[in-house]
Amino acid sequence: MIDINNESGVGADEQALVRLSAYVLAQLRIHPQADLSILLVDTDTMTQYHEKFMNLPGPADVLSFPMDELRVPDDGQAPPQGLLGDVVLCPEEISRRSAKEGRTPADEMAYLLIHGLLHLLGYDHAEPADEKAMFTLQDRLFRDWKRAKAAA
Repeated sequence: MIDINNESGVGADEQALVRLSAYVLAQLRIHPQADLSILLVDTDTMTQYHEKFMNLPGPADVLSFPMDELRVPDDGQAPPQGLLGDVVLCPEEISRRSAKEGRTPADEMAYLLIHGLLHLLGYDHAEPADEKAMFTLQDRLFRDWKRAKAAA
C-alpha cells in the first residue's frame, strides 16, 4: 500500500507519484502489498529533518527512512513484502534544483522519488562503484517510466 501526504503547501500531482512508486516497485519485483509512505514537506520542515536525522545543515530535496530493510529479490526469490519506509520530498527545494538539472519540476520530483525508493531498498552512493550502480538504475527506471507514460 502506498500512502501519500502533502504537507508542503505546494500543489503536486500526488496520484502521479503513487503511480510512479507502484511502477518502480513492480520493476524491482517488490511485493505490491509492501507499505510505502511518501511525505511532501515545506523547506523549514525538511531543514529540521535534514539537521536532526542526517546531522547536515540546510534543507535536502529528498530523504529516505527505511523500515524493514527490504531488498530487491534475486532471480527466483519471492518478492519481499513488509514496511519499505518513508520517502520525504521537499517540492520547494526540488523546484529550485530542477532548473539546474535541466528537468521540469515534475520530472525532477519523479527522479528524486526514484532516488528515495532506491535508498529504501538498500542502494547507496557513498562509494564510487555503488554510486555508479545506483545512478545507472535510477536513470534507467526514470527513462523507462517516461517511455511508459508517453506510450499510455
